[in-house]
Amino acid sequence: MRSREIKVTSYSGYKDEESPLSFLIDDEKIGVVEVLKKWIEEEQGSRKIKRFFKVKGSDGYIHTLFYDEQLKVWFLITGGTY
Repeated sequence: MRSREIKVTSYSGYKDEESPLSFLIDDEKIGVVEVLKKWIEEEQGSRKIKRFFKVKGSDGYIHTLFYDEQLKVWFLITGGTY
């Protein structure tokens, strides 16, 4: 799995970053039309938590994003399916 850091506008609730609303890919703003799936993964040992979102973008494509709770940074998964 490859990923790259991206800027995301998100709905913030009682947790850090609840759900993505839009994101930037190469300076193109893409709106989140629909959240298709969401899940949480926790790394063994480090207890590092990542929150994943598979979304339909306003560009017509399906994108997988995740929020790294330890780094407090959003990433886009690139190169393949997840």
